[in-house]
Amino acid sequence: MTDTATATATRTTALITGSSSGIGLDIARAFLASGADVVLNGRDADRLAKAAAGLGHPERTAWVAGSIAEPETGEALVRTALDRFGRVDVLVNNAGTFASKPFTEVTAEELDCFLTGNLRGTYLTTQAFVRALRAQGGGGSVVNIGTVLVDHALAGFPASAPVVSKAGVHALTTSLAAELAADNIRVNLVAPGIVRTPLHAESDVDSFGGIHLLNRIGEVSEISEAVLYLAHAGFVTGHALRVDGGHVIGRP
Repeated sequence: MTDTATATATRTTALITGSSSGIGLDIARAFLASGADVVLNGRDADRLAKAAAGLGHPERTAWVAGSIAEPETGEALVRTALDRFGRVDVLVNNAGTFASKPFTEVTAEELDCFLTGNLRGTYLTTQAFVRALRAQGGGGSVVNIGTVLVDHALAGFPASAPVVSKAGVHALTTSLAAELAADNIRVNLVAPGIVRTPLHAESDVDSFGGIHLLNRIGEVSEISEAVLYLAHAGFVTGHALRVDGGHVIGRP
C-alpha cells in the first residue's frame, strides 16, 4: 500500500449535523484542518452546497441535505460517508433549534418542534451511526451539543421547551456512554454558554457577556476546540464539557 493510500485508509471521517452555518460549520472547518474527511448536513440544500464549497476541500467534503428528524437523513449521512470515504468515526450532533418563549405561551406544536428537532433528531441519527460503527468492528465517538441552561436557567430568558428537549440530549449522552462502552464507542457532550453565531445576528449579543464569569460571550472556535478534544479523547466518555465562561459555577 502506498503512503497516500495508507493515509486515506486511516483518516478520520466526521459526520456533522446542522453544519451549513454557525457552530456546525466551524466544527466542520476544524475537522478539515485536522486532516479529517467530513460529511455536512443541513435542511437547505443551496446553503449547504455553498457552505461546503466555502470550506475549500472538495476532495474531503461531502454533504447531505435533509431533516435529522427523519431516519432517512441519518442513514443517508452514513451511506454517503461510507461511499465517499470508506468509513465512519465521529458523529457530532449539532443540529437543533432554540428560541425563548414564556412557558404558558408555548403551544403543543412548538413543543413538538423542539422535541423533534433536538431530541428525536439526535436519537435517530445516532442510531444510524452506531449501527455503522458496529458493522465496521466497533470503536468511534459521538459528541452531542447541549446547553448550560440545563444546569443553570435564566429567569430573564424563559426557554422551557428547547431546554427540556436539550435535557433529553444530556440524558441520552449518559445512557449511551454506558450502553455503548462495550463496543468502544464513546459518547460525550459539549454544553455551550452564549456564543456568537448567526442566531444572534439581530441582537447585541455582547451585552450578554456579563452573565459569564469571564465577562464575555464565547466564539464558535472555542466550541470547535472542545468538540475536537472530546472526539479524540480516548479515556473520556459520558462527560458533559461546559464551555460557558463560568456561567454555571458563579456570577461576576
